[in-house]
Amino acid sequence: MKTSELFKERKVFSLEIFPPKPDAPEDTIYKTLDGLSFVKPDFISVTYGAAGGNNCGKTVQIASDVKHRYGIESVAHLPGINLTREDARMILDGLKAQGIENILALRGDVPEGEAPRGEFKHADELITFIREHGDFDVIAACYPEGHIEATTMVDDIHHLKHKVDAGANHLITQLFLDNRHFYNFRERAAIAGINVPIEAGIMPVTNKKQIERMVKLCGVELPEKFVKMINRYENNPVALRDAGIAYAIDQIVDLISQDVDGIHLYTMNSPLVAQRIHEAVYNLITA
Repeated sequence: MKTSELFKERKVFSLEIFPPKPDAPEDTIYKTLDGLSFVKPDFISVTYGAAGGNNCGKTVQIASDVKHRYGIESVAHLPGINLTREDARMILDGLKAQGIENILALRGDVPEGEAPRGEFKHADELITFIREHGDFDVIAACYPEGHIEATTMVDDIHHLKHKVDAGANHLITQLFLDNRHFYNFRERAAIAGINVPIEAGIMPVTNKKQIERMVKLCGVELPEKFVKMINRYENNPVALRDAGIAYAIDQIVDLISQDVDGIHLYTMNSPLVAQRIHEAVYNLITA
């Protein structure tokens, strides 16, 4: 099923997982999926590899298993930064053969200390290519606080419009910790004529290193109440996990009350976190 169809029926609740690291046992991801399947999300997206690793084969296989073994619609991530057009064509053929209908098309992170090897310099180029080589729904990323490389928010929205015009069916945001950023972004997008569904990407922060890494990679603003939470519980892992879950639930409740199109939960492969959040917000999403 094309994920864009889901938004015609209801608010969407989806999850993101990542393949196991190369040195991790293969079956760890299926233990994760066994736990996540109880949440019954509308779809699960599978990243291109743990920590940005080159794990395309695992991505395709796991996305296929999500759909055919667990009966949940799947989305395969596809970053174009190091892909040639022939690479991309082969991957699309593989996805097609597995019956995967949905792709999250990304530029991808520029490798530190080396030049990109691929032929797709921007995500809109990859989206156009996917549209020309298969009947896929294409999802694109967006950034409520602006992409870390964007010069201004206006410039960032301009680039996002290119992605939508190239054929993106719906958008998923990068994580944010202050909902005001999302509401301001949604208004700017509407003014720019971006009228596809926008899912709010929420990451429950359950340890201090996790958020420090995300701030470095994405430039996410840390609200004062969030900083106080981290500082208070940083030496108590269980309390910090519970506080992070509560913070994410509070964000989601507010977003639903403001008629968000959907919630995309960055699970960090934790069924416990996903289950607790889903349990807290399920009745609100389905109301």
